[in-house]
Amino acid sequence: MGIERNMVERKGRELCELLDETNTNNMKPRKNRRHLRRRTEMTPVQKLFLACKHVFANAAHGIVPSSQHIEMLRSVLAGIKPEDLGLKPDMPYFSNINGGTPKITYLHIYECEKFSMGIFCLPPSGVIPLHNHPGMTVFSKLLFGTMHIKSYDWAGDLPADVSQTQIPEKRLAKIKVDADFTAPCNPSILYPDDGGNMHCFTAVTACAVLDVLGPPYSDPDGRHCAYYRSFPFSNFPVEGISIPEEEKKDYEWLQEREKPESLQVIVKMYSSSKTMEN
Repeated sequence: MGIERNMVERKGRELCELLDETNTNNMKPRKNRRHLRRRTEMTPVQKLFLACKHVFANAAHGIVPSSQHIEMLRSVLAGIKPEDLGLKPDMPYFSNINGGTPKITYLHIYECEKFSMGIFCLPPSGVIPLHNHPGMTVFSKLLFGTMHIKSYDWAGDLPADVSQTQIPEKRLAKIKVDADFTAPCNPSILYPDDGGNMHCFTAVTACAVLDVLGPPYSDPDGRHCAYYRSFPFSNFPVEGISIPEEEKKDYEWLQEREKPESLQVIVKMYSSSKTMEN
C-alpha cells in the first residue's frame, strides 16, 4: 500500500552505517573478533536490511529477483518473530480505543529507490482496502494474529479489450486467494503479474504484517498505488467471454477508485529498541 512520502522522514542511514561497520569489523584479524562479536551482532531488522540490499540490488520496474534470491529473502522473513521487532498484541497500535473505523499504524523502517521495509499494525476489523503493486515484487510476513486476505490477478487469458470495450472503466480479474491466515504462517510473495498483485487485508484479530517492496511505490516511475472496487462477475455479463458456470465465482470486475476516505494510516518511525512506545 502506498504511503505518502511527505509523511515519512527518510531513514536507513544508521542501518547502512551499522552494517558497514559490521562488515569492516568482520575483516579485522581473528584475535580481535571475540571482543567485537557482541557489538557487531546484527539484529533481525539489520539482517533483513542486508538481505534486501542484496536481493534488490538490481531492482527496477517489473524486474523479478531470481528464484535463489526469492528463497533467500523468504527464509530471512520466515525466521522473524514479533518479539524480534518488539511487537506485542496489547500495544496501543493494535487497539481501537475511540471506536469508529480502526486506524492503521505503519511503522516505517527504511526506504530507498530499490526497496522499502515497514510494518502494518491493524486493530481488529482494521482494513487495508484493495490496492495494487504495479511492477513490484512484494514479500509479506504475518507476525501475529488472524487476517483475511483476498487477492487478484488480472484475467490474462481472455480476448484483448473485451471488458474495456463492453464495460468501460472495469476490468476482469481472477481471484487468487480468499481465505483467513493465522500466524505463524509462511511469508507470502506476489509478483508484478502473478501471485495476487492486487490484494485487500482485513484483520480478524489484532494483526502485524511486515512488508518488503522491491522496488517501492514511485509515481514518477509509474508505480502509483491504485485502489479498486470489486463487483461479482454476474453483475456485468458481456459477450465474448466464455467461462464455465462453475468457475464464474472465481472472477470479479475491478474498477479503479480514489483512495477511500475511511482509510486512516498513521505513519511512525520504527524504533529498533526492544520496546516501542506509541
